[in-house]
Amino acid sequence: MLASKVVGKVPRNLREKIRKFLAKQPHLPYVGPFSLWIVLFVIAPLGVILYFSFLTTGAYGGEIFPIFTLEHYLRLWRGAYGIILLRTLLFAFGTNIVCLLIGYPMAYCIARRGGRWKATLLFLVIIPSWTSWLIRLYALRTIAGFAGIINSTLLSLGLISSPLGILFNPYAVMFGLVYAFLPFMVLPIYASLVGLDPSLLEASVDLGATPFRRFLTVTLPLTKGGIFAGTILVFIPALGSWLVPLLLGGAKVMMAGNLVHLQYMTVGNIPMGSSIAVVLVAVVLLIMYLSIKLGGEDALERIL
Repeated sequence: MLASKVVGKVPRNLREKIRKFLAKQPHLPYVGPFSLWIVLFVIAPLGVILYFSFLTTGAYGGEIFPIFTLEHYLRLWRGAYGIILLRTLLFAFGTNIVCLLIGYPMAYCIARRGGRWKATLLFLVIIPSWTSWLIRLYALRTIAGFAGIINSTLLSLGLISSPLGILFNPYAVMFGLVYAFLPFMVLPIYASLVGLDPSLLEASVDLGATPFRRFLTVTLPLTKGGIFAGTILVFIPALGSWLVPLLLGGAKVMMAGNLVHLQYMTVGNIPMGSSIAVVLVAVVLLIMYLSIKLGGEDALERIL
């Protein structure tokens, strides 16, 4: 029925070829709308950004000329731009490592020791994300500010003589990133642990493996899919984050997301901002490919 509608207004010979093609592609009506959505709202915008990244700008960055150049990409690895990109990668990797070190024990305790409280504990991990991200960041900023709860409590107890500078430094940005993306590391690891066959652990006990050796040789290798899936879900948003460094880092800690915003909205240098965005997309695609290739696909399917 669908094939006849598609090929109803084309020449007979071409109509027959299209009918045979559609007959061999029964999934096409289902993936077609999704593919069209991806092309229109993902691939096409990325193509526009890629095109603008190779254009030439005027002396003050406002004018754009259709002249091919690699100057913007070369500038990314010099001076302040290179430092900001390197800092962004370090923050993203650091956030991923800290989330893994905290998230794996949390997921393990919930999956193996949660008992009848599993659903409740998992709910407590997820529930902060129900609140607006902006509200949570402003709450953190209020709590840790000079007149916030932390400094007020320490001052009243006489532990400090003047307010501590908790905000507007790399540690505050790192804390905000971990606070934001920790649940995205816990959930896929939890899914991997729940799907682990208990008979494999029992077999390792029968073979004389100690708890630590059992974890290294059985549990950890079989849950690597959850680790790679969590890496995808944490590293990618941490790499492009701009709100956390803006509110918790101020002007002292700038990441690539803030640099893109600055180039687009303040400086008006669209090609320069586009080149930064293209580099970030390339890093994201590389991390996604490596994570999925190394075993994160199954865990991503379970969690998504």
